[in-house]
Amino acid sequence: MFPRTRLMRSLINKSKLINNNQIMKNKPYYLHTKSISPSSNLYNNHHTPTYALNTKHHFSSSTSSSQSSKIYPDPKSAILASGLKSGDTLLSGGFGICGIPSGCIDAIADMGNDKINNLTVVSNNCGIDSWGNGIMLGNKQIKRMVSSYVGENAIFAEQYLNGELEVEFVPQGTLAEKLRAGGAGIPAFYTPTGYATWIQDGNSPIKYKPKSEQSSEKGADNILLKSTEKPTAKFTNKLTGPEGKDYVLEEAIIGDVAIIKANQCDTFGNCKWNGSSRNFNPDCATAGKFTIVECEEIVPLGYFKPEDIHLSGAFVNAIVQTNYPKKIERVTTTTREKAETEMDFTNMDERQKKRFRIIKRAAQELTAGMVVNLGIGMPTLVPNFVADEVANSIWLQSENGILGCGPYPYPGEEEADLINAGKETVTMIPGASLFSSSQSFGMIRGGHVDITILGAMEVSSNGDIANWIIPGAFVKGMGGAMDLVSCGSKVIATLEHCDKKGNSKIKKFCDLPLTGKNVVSKIITDLCVFEVDLENHKLILTELIDGQTIDDIKKATECDFDIADNLQNVKVL
Repeated sequence: MFPRTRLMRSLINKSKLINNNQIMKNKPYYLHTKSISPSSNLYNNHHTPTYALNTKHHFSSSTSSSQSSKIYPDPKSAILASGLKSGDTLLSGGFGICGIPSGCIDAIADMGNDKINNLTVVSNNCGIDSWGNGIMLGNKQIKRMVSSYVGENAIFAEQYLNGELEVEFVPQGTLAEKLRAGGAGIPAFYTPTGYATWIQDGNSPIKYKPKSEQSSEKGADNILLKSTEKPTAKFTNKLTGPEGKDYVLEEAIIGDVAIIKANQCDTFGNCKWNGSSRNFNPDCATAGKFTIVECEEIVPLGYFKPEDIHLSGAFVNAIVQTNYPKKIERVTTTTREKAETEMDFTNMDERQKKRFRIIKRAAQELTAGMVVNLGIGMPTLVPNFVADEVANSIWLQSENGILGCGPYPYPGEEEADLINAGKETVTMIPGASLFSSSQSFGMIRGGHVDITILGAMEVSSNGDIANWIIPGAFVKGMGGAMDLVSCGSKVIATLEHCDKKGNSKIKKFCDLPLTGKNVVSKIITDLCVFEVDLENHKLILTELIDGQTIDDIKKATECDFDIADNLQNVKVL
């Protein structure tokens, strides 16, 4: 999650990239595979997958017919067996393009828009333009996406804003829990995530009017379909404290067909994943009426130790083996050369200085032993500026299923199955753990993350934060931000104090749709630090950064604020 620097050297020396050889050591069998050529009309020429089934192992007559009946020779035959048809709900595992069922996606795309269309696809995002679910999107086979994040898919954003695609945005943790609940037979549940936001009050745009019918006038209503308001309830218990807390009722998701990707699968369908490729895959698998596992290697029964199985084959209906290439969305590495002892801020332009003032000051919030979640963008650079004794003992949590993210790997050591929430290649430190998306957000929602540092577009004096959408113009989705800010942990918002036009981003009320209401406890900008009094709904100026004055802050801030008795002048750069 962070490049190697002098401050991180001792952590780096402890860190090891956990690769497949380490994870899969002590194999009980030597595996041999025999390739089977795919049918000639199934794949486009640019794909060269093969399908393989382990043939060296003997399967007893008592189990071979029942267990191997789940195995299909190629993705198309598995899709046909599932009965997938136009108008169905398709659950698609993966995070970004990590752990995605490429063979099944291609098979659906190759069936064509005339045979399979109007799908509702439930997936955290939609891949990229020419890979992953983005292929079906380009084929116009998808009517509605149920997702938390647009990501880097320009077609996704374009079709949505032009009124060609319905998009139901769901906070990432809520999406994972909706799938987990569906697979567990729970029809609905309450969550604090999304309360008092568009997700709860029913104002989230699901579909825009066709581009030709949209008006460019300010305030014009270009929305054709909005989300519906969701019921709420207030609970008072050990989780909420004596004052209670407001919760949103969310319904579970069940899919007609689920397509997931695993690293290994036995003939019953028991699955195992490497690195962070687990993510949404187990949750999608359990929530599908017919679940297809696409795996890299099929192994015999007894190959896995029971305690090493990540998903039971009871949830699996079909198995197919492929060797699709794995792509990495953001290959992020660090040099082996010795880092300079200090960064030179004197030659940076003013925009860079603003960012590093925020980053360096935010680093002071981290203390030894903390479990920390860092949002994408500026917050990912924060660990570069913490003291060595802190760097050695903080646990970086990535919501796609890692606790214990380490530095970026060296060139050539990056792995497609080990990425962080920003889709960057990472390593893991000793003691790191891996888990599914639903378990990751259980960790977050349950208050087991000590501190969250997020970027923001706007923050209000009430502690409200907005950072996920500019209606009709810019849409990235909320990802896991709504879950992170609603969990009760300390939330720090980092942002430049003013926009490019000089307008304040620290406001009396946020103009943009909220990510969370009354949740931010501290604001760090390039000019100052505010503590947020969440009970009395006001800001308290506690620090002036690099020579700023109280008058400077008053001019740059839209809302009123109090001044701390022990106001400090701090030098950051």
